[in-house]
Amino acid sequence: MNAERKQILQMLSDGQINTDEAERLLGAVEQGPREAAPRAPGEKPKYLRVVVDAEDHKSGGPVKVNVRVPMQLLRAGVRLSSIIPPQARDRANAAMHEHGVTFDLNQLKPENLEDLIEQLDDLTVDVDQDRAKVRVFCE
Repeated sequence: MNAERKQILQMLSDGQINTDEAERLLGAVEQGPREAAPRAPGEKPKYLRVVVDAEDHKSGGPVKVNVRVPMQLLRAGVRLSSIIPPQARDRANAAMHEHGVTFDLNQLKPENLEDLIEQLDDLTVDVDQDRAKVRVFCE
């Protein structure tokens, strides 16, 4: 029996979850992480995904993170950055520079974002370590 199933059954026996919740969790464990659905050629990515499967060093239990960021959110953020007053942008740039982030908000333009999104189409980052697996990809 794997550690995830054992943990779910322990939570059930401790009364932390009911049988319906345990059944749903066990089903999710058996299915494993969802993979990205293939896109048609030329179709732009709709989401930036970050998936982390790791083991918590303190508790020894599994840690799972599955983040899906809509590309429209990135586009909206770039458009909103154009309405930030210049003085506020300068202060934000200075604060980022103080923390070692060399990024200029004045250079953030919608057309630059579209170029970036086109390049993200080919992005896949896989990190495998003994206790962790991290994937960053577009779908």
